[in-house]
Amino acid sequence: MEGEEGGPPAEPLRRKAATEATINMSKRNATRMKRVSSILRKKNDSLTLDDRQVLEENAELVEEYHKRRQKRAMWQSRKTEQEDTAEVLQAKCEELAQAIHDSEFLVAYTGAGISTAASIPDYRGPNGIWTRLQKGQDIGHHDLSAAEPTLTHMALSTLYQQGIVHHVVSQNCDGLHLRSGLPKSALSEVHGNMYIEVCIHCVPAREYVRTMDVTEKTSTFKHTTGRRCYRCGEPLIDTIVHFGERGRLRWPLNWQGACQAANACDTILCLGSSLKVLKKYPWLWQMGRSPKKRPRLYIVNLQWTPKDKDATLKINGKCDEVMARVMKALGFKLPRYSKASDPIFTLATPLHPAEANTASRACLVPPQEGDEEEEEEEEEEELDVENMDENMDENVDENGTDGHKDEERLEEASQNREESRKRKLDKIESTKIEVKEEKCEVKEESKEDVKPINGLHMSLGN
Repeated sequence: MEGEEGGPPAEPLRRKAATEATINMSKRNATRMKRVSSILRKKNDSLTLDDRQVLEENAELVEEYHKRRQKRAMWQSRKTEQEDTAEVLQAKCEELAQAIHDSEFLVAYTGAGISTAASIPDYRGPNGIWTRLQKGQDIGHHDLSAAEPTLTHMALSTLYQQGIVHHVVSQNCDGLHLRSGLPKSALSEVHGNMYIEVCIHCVPAREYVRTMDVTEKTSTFKHTTGRRCYRCGEPLIDTIVHFGERGRLRWPLNWQGACQAANACDTILCLGSSLKVLKKYPWLWQMGRSPKKRPRLYIVNLQWTPKDKDATLKINGKCDEVMARVMKALGFKLPRYSKASDPIFTLATPLHPAEANTASRACLVPPQEGDEEEEEEEEEEELDVENMDENMDENVDENGTDGHKDEERLEEASQNREESRKRKLDKIESTKIEVKEEKCEVKEESKEDVKPINGLHMSLGN
């Protein structure tokens, strides 16, 4: 139906009028809410008769104001970190150890919280990257390649070797799970790995593990690393999945392995993850099953997670501390990272000399001769310290003395250990200087790769 002759149709006019009315109503309500909020922030004894009358006339806005306050307080409380008391933590860790022992197929989901002990910031913690960005604060520069696998990384690797953990799904791109000794087949790095670049033009995609961060020149939707495939000469890309992107690589994301493991598991252990991203993947939690047939869920995190209500047990604690207690309860030796056993140095493909200008970040320092012996000596010294500490406790209990002799031995052992560490640090620093000067000098390629590399020379030269 149309309006007056020559005028616009009536229906669009009605829609426009209705839209304007809605906008005007929203503005009036916003003005009223602003006034109500300012009144409610006053102290009760300072309210005037007009203030009280406004509150009475806008009872629904007063209720809405209190609901908003409660919701804001709830979200703030969820952001805070909470730790269980020592007694509660020990009891929960023993319960978790028993659950791990009784599990038939255990899968671990890990987040940034397991790497904070390696001086890598998490995302949603009080000082996390995401939190600081939301506040408009500078996140600073963090050299992830300087980090080493933490106790939690090594514990998971040990549990895998013992046949207890069957698969690890990680949101971290720091490559520390790979460096801890977990094999590729047992790992799904769903956000990528900073040490891996791939050629998607080769079939299957060809991986290049490096000893330096390959993401130096990449960013969101810009993934070319500046290097080329040694086989086909096409550009290489990194494997990182940024916010707003969708990962499509087979490896190292390995979504297929993650889904298969989730489908087979009877127990899920979540370590250091807010689970705000992983919760969006229902197949990881077997939500298609009835609640009684879903995997038992155990969560270790300092903050609230959206899966807390579904968890069999939630532990509010630091991952390294929890896993140290769990490994002790399981009767396993507390694992330690050893550079001499780091698989990245054997998996890595060195840069070709023609690629020297494509990377300015330092490479990982390879293990040097004698490193393993020094690590063993340090481990023995720490073991001696632990034994002496136990002996001191026994002396105090049995003899009622303070064990002065043992204290002297303990101090001497601590000094020796500190000297050993200083020697090790001095050696590492001298090695870093050599590596920096050589700029990741590489070994000669095999004859099989000579032809593609000659092509690479031409590409880089242009």
